[in-house]
Amino acid sequence: MPQKLVTTIATLILTSAISAQNNNIVDEVIWMVGDEPILLSDVEEMRISAEMYGERIENPYCVIPEQLAIQKLFLHQAALDSIEVDESLIIKAADEQVNRAIQNFGSRENVETMARKTIAQFREQQKTMFRNDEKIRQVRKKITDNLKITPAEVREYFNNLPQDSLPLIPTQVEVQIITSAPQVTRKEVERIEERLREFARQVNSGETEFSMLAKFYSQDGSARNGGELGYSGRNQWVPEFSNVAFSLNDPKKVSKIVRTEYGFHIIQFIDKRGDKVNVRHILLKPEIEENEITKSLEKLDSIANDIRLNKLTFEKAAVQSDDKNTRNNKGLMAYLNPETHTNMSRFQMEQLPPDVARVVETMQPGEVSKAFKMTNEKGQTVCAIIKLKNKIESHRAHMTEDFQVLKDIVYQKRSEEKIKQWIIDKQKQTFVRINPNWRNCDFMYPNWIK
Repeated sequence: MPQKLVTTIATLILTSAISAQNNNIVDEVIWMVGDEPILLSDVEEMRISAEMYGERIENPYCVIPEQLAIQKLFLHQAALDSIEVDESLIIKAADEQVNRAIQNFGSRENVETMARKTIAQFREQQKTMFRNDEKIRQVRKKITDNLKITPAEVREYFNNLPQDSLPLIPTQVEVQIITSAPQVTRKEVERIEERLREFARQVNSGETEFSMLAKFYSQDGSARNGGELGYSGRNQWVPEFSNVAFSLNDPKKVSKIVRTEYGFHIIQFIDKRGDKVNVRHILLKPEIEENEITKSLEKLDSIANDIRLNKLTFEKAAVQSDDKNTRNNKGLMAYLNPETHTNMSRFQMEQLPPDVARVVETMQPGEVSKAFKMTNEKGQTVCAIIKLKNKIESHRAHMTEDFQVLKDIVYQKRSEEKIKQWIIDKQKQTFVRINPNWRNCDFMYPNWIK
């Protein structure tokens, strides 16, 4: 980085630090993108955030402003396209990030020291970041939506690569699974329902605020926000929850108890805007008794033994699974590729649920596991058996065996080319002014300075 720029930035940061002691923060507009400013404090905030997680950015005072400028191009397009995001997912992602930070750094106080913010400020920063990321993801998706990759393009890409330059495909596995959810006893259901009825009574009588009870007792990520889920459409929640949430219209009354696959809820109406509603909820998850877990494990071990004795195939046994995602797919686990929007059944080990990966590591292809306990994607305890259907060891990509992987690579390459051209075109249409002290950089996109 040029010495003049380093000196200028160092002076500005020192001035800011001195002024901060007098509660008079000095800041500076370093870029203008359209009518959106990029401030020195924006750059510093992003640099500090990267340092928190051990990410070293070379030439941060050149790289970060350009990243922020590109972000503003996408966010401007998102505003033009009236793109909206699921606020409940943003809140959940931010809460998870805060929890990870507390685990990584040992305490809330350590996070506040590293982030130079209170936990509340840090959470708001994460919400803004995830909200912007989701809007940008949707804009990028819209830009590349019509992109199609033909087999001829994949073959051309494969044939033009030297053998030693072909992608290295990590070890992949195909896994079938059968799950059994331990039953919740009637006594436990009654305990949960009685507790929720008491919460509802306290709120309806004015004795306690719903949001306060949610903060203390709800077993959902929204608890930190007083149970508030943000404005959401009917299809953003499971039907049982949506049906009740959208039937409410009085913020002074609490809903009846709602049972979903996540547990038991009570809901409070906040507001409605068009076809979206904002509610609070309290979620309580029933505790599973150990003898019920034992029953599920024994049931699955019996099924596994019948499969090993060839009395039953895994595929036929899978119709008994409680896992609706795999039940009608002969038990085969799959995930949606976010880039190509296709279902994939080949997992790298780190893509599997941790409990499943630990068992798979000990197995050979064709083997059926013993029954084991695991936590599913909804945070529930379930029991499972798995079959390692196939294992493909790490190897250089092959046109026939790894066609989908190569297609994904070509798709990603073409997508980035299309995105890059979009940014270049957007630069031409957008007013950009850069403070003279911030211009002497080797930008990824050189057309910022006109």
